Amino acid sequence: MELPDLPILTDLDGTLIDSTRSVVAAFRWWAELRGLPADLVDRLPFGRTSADAAAMLAPHLDAAREGATLDDRQAQNTEGVAAFDGAGELLASARRLAIVTSGPERLAVARLRAAGLPRPPFLVTPECWTRGKPDPEPYLVGAQVLGVAPRECVVLEDAPAGVDAARAAGMRVIAMLTTHRREALPGARAYLKSLRQLPEALQSLAAEE
Repeated sequence: MELPDLPILTDLDGTLIDSTRSVVAAFRWWAELRGLPADLVDRLPFGRTSADAAAMLAPHLDAAREGATLDDRQAQNTEGVAAFDGAGELLASARRLAIVTSGPERLAVARLRAAGLPRPPFLVTPECWTRGKPDPEPYLVGAQVLGVAPRECVVLEDAPAGVDAARAAGMRVIAMLTTHRREALPGARAYLKSLRQLPEALQSLAAEE
């Protein structure tokens, strides 16, 4: 995969890997564990930390504790986690890249391993910030670790919270149509169905500079 030398910040779940099966299974297990409605899984706020999701779905519970329980469950059960076509080539080809994910480090590493993907030099997780997506802080931290200005970065995202975070950080967004429809991800500079389309999209953005 030949890519122009642009700083890339990429989400993990739904962008590089398909982890939907693992996420849904964990939240279904959690709903049963806590006596919550079974249809809770139909309202999962993808792209946010497990603690934020727990706070939204069960505000009467301790969000931090429930989030940790959910993260531990998902790190232990990675069945069905798989890399999207082109993810391995992207990680091998990009000269300046950081993964910015709402999953804690232990979960991100477990999913990368399950998907057969290498851990990149820069992995930005909730341990690195205080406010998660859709706040811009995660992506601003990503720009810092790459040593570039936010406006130079191109962000790969699949979820509304992530797109909102990247745009609030002043970054250009390429939306992956893997988990949401185009209309749910307004403001992206390009919309892709596959990472195989990424080189052409990045070339177009590079030509604008």
